[in-house]
Amino acid sequence: MIYRHFNAPSRGFTQFSHDIIRHPRLSSDAVRLLTWQLSLPQGARESLSRTAERARIGACAFGRAKRQLKEEGFVHERRVQVDGGRWVTQQLVSGSPLTPDQAAKLLAREPVASSQVAPSPRKPAAGPPTTPSTDRHPKKDPEEDTSHPPTEAEESPRGEEARALVDALPLLSPALRHIPSGMRGELARLAARWLDAGHTSGDVHEHVLRGLPGAGTSVHRPGGLVRYLLRDVPPRSLPSVPGIRLSPRLEGARECAGDHTQTTLFRPVGDETHCAACV
Repeated sequence: MIYRHFNAPSRGFTQFSHDIIRHPRLSSDAVRLLTWQLSLPQGARESLSRTAERARIGACAFGRAKRQLKEEGFVHERRVQVDGGRWVTQQLVSGSPLTPDQAAKLLAREPVASSQVAPSPRKPAAGPPTTPSTDRHPKKDPEEDTSHPPTEAEESPRGEEARALVDALPLLSPALRHIPSGMRGELARLAARWLDAGHTSGDVHEHVLRGLPGAGTSVHRPGGLVRYLLRDVPPRSLPSVPGIRLSPRLEGARECAGDHTQTTLFRPVGDETHCAACV
């Protein structure tokens, strides 16, 4: 059996509806946050986050409590643009649930404080003013100081093919659709190295596809993945045949150009085209 002893306060109190305290879907933190806000003096502009800080409600608990209050219609927010092009967030806390239309009408009546801020005093630069010299060439090599030196793809005779190869990457797989445009030049430079080594565009595309993760795995940085896959240029091996892939054991092998009854593979040390038996 439980007994209750309660004396109604004569001052410093706020009337709340029992529906708030006994709400079936509001947590204790949500009820505390709402009742604290409703107990503030008329005209107070304390934010919900500041109230949560004063009420010792942690960040995660505050997030859950605020979300519950918004879902039940006790809290409404909207962003408005004020003078100077800045955006501010208006928060409306109500003692009874409101619909979005009702909340919008109430927020429209509230004035929005101007965001104009007086400029801070400028600190003068140290030392007397100087005029930059414009009558001499820099002492260093201009190529070293230029912001956009010519890329290897532009210097390579197959630069155009390398850029077309990179532009076609988004068509190979959905995982490559969002390669940043700012990385196209760097990737074209890497692709040009493959082309100069004797690889074809199909070889590069096939190598990139082999390096993609399995189906269902998202690629968050496709440009970085392609850069990693094209970083090292392997030696040119056998011509690629559609539908046929060499096993890892045969990667780097080359077909001997000598006279053999059957195809003979050997692993070259340098640029030799004949196996040891033919030499």
